[in-house]
Amino acid sequence: MMQARGRLIGLGVGPGDPELITLKALRLLRESPVVAYFVAKGKKGNAFGIIEEHLVPQQTLMPLVYPVTTEALPAPLSYEQVISDFYDAASVEVAAHLDAGRDVAVICEGDPFFYGSYMYLHDRLAERYDAQVIPGVCSMLGGASVLGAPLVYRNQSLSVLSGVLPHDELKRRLADADAAVIMKLGRNFTKVRQVLEELGLAGRALYVERATMANQKIVALDQVEPMSSPYFSLIIVPGERWQG
Repeated sequence: MMQARGRLIGLGVGPGDPELITLKALRLLRESPVVAYFVAKGKKGNAFGIIEEHLVPQQTLMPLVYPVTTEALPAPLSYEQVISDFYDAASVEVAAHLDAGRDVAVICEGDPFFYGSYMYLHDRLAERYDAQVIPGVCSMLGGASVLGAPLVYRNQSLSVLSGVLPHDELKRRLADADAAVIMKLGRNFTKVRQVLEELGLAGRALYVERATMANQKIVALDQVEPMSSPYFSLIIVPGERWQG
């Protein structure tokens, strides 16, 4: 009789506050014999910190350690190639457990399909294995809640933009947006703030670091130190208030 294969479970665990994990994610986490998580070398990782207290000794932990954490690599190295090879290798590791009949829960900060590293495993494995994805509270919604900023009113549209975009492209997209969330700030912060100032949006823009985490920090946009803006920071430009 053939061995039943395990399930691949993409588990959104929320933006940082341990209480923002869903009941379904918590149940599947506790039921999974293997728990995989992406992490930088030498770190525990935010996602792991969220779920650590719920783990039991019988579970196998599977850290998937990023080979690099910056896109700026010396020639002839290519970030895209290095990281693609890493996801290929991680998929092989996860598949070995699935083939042995063990479910693998891949935990993902925020939501697995919203800038989540899990999606790169999903793209490689979901056609061959039973894959289940559990949505999580994503960082921009955590950010909006702690900032007290309604995102979009009535028929407004929301643009989610990457701070990595070139200056002119970012400016064009922001100019067309009713409301916007700008992610991936870090070293892109100075450029993003400049674009907001050029468009006259700096007064509406709200900034938060590590929203919902214990070390959350809300800072006025003009008071942010560009070199200290972390990866887990975002800017929200709320939609114009509607007096309904």
